[in-house]
Amino acid sequence: MVKKEKMMSKNSSFDIYSKVDLQEVKNAVEQTQKEMVGRYDFKGSKSTIELNQKDSEMTLLGDDEFKLNALKDILESKLVKRGLSLKALDYQKAEDASGGMRRQKIKIQAGIPQEKAKEIIKVIKDSKIKVQASINDDLVRVSGKSKDELQAMMQIVKEKDFGIFIQFGNYR
Repeated sequence: MVKKEKMMSKNSSFDIYSKVDLQEVKNAVEQTQKEMVGRYDFKGSKSTIELNQKDSEMTLLGDDEFKLNALKDILESKLVKRGLSLKALDYQKAEDASGGMRRQKIKIQAGIPQEKAKEIIKVIKDSKIKVQASINDDLVRVSGKSKDELQAMMQIVKEKDFGIFIQFGNYR
């Protein structure tokens, strides 16, 4: 009976993290490329989209601003259909490319940036719920004695918009 009591007092925890499935991004990029081939407004266009999985970024190249925006719209619809959050995309400033074309890089979020992790921890501490939070590399670990308190904390973090894509996992 004593052993059960000790096990019950053990802390529970969960992680707040951000990880995008790059295979799903690759599939969305391939679908975007296929749709471009069949679309009338892209006939004769030099517009392209490339995925650099190693650097977790995409490069869009459009004949002009209109084509670049159309390309972004197609890509975003394909990403959403695959269940990926658009908050995981960090659009860089569009720039002029050779031949009068427009280029835009899109970084794919990998991990929670330090300043966002600190924001998350501040929200957790301000909630006055009895849990502890710590930053571990690119994720935030939240631990506490009560699973109910942890679930309440998950709800609070979900409701707050940090401007980034976040997920919960490793709940134990």
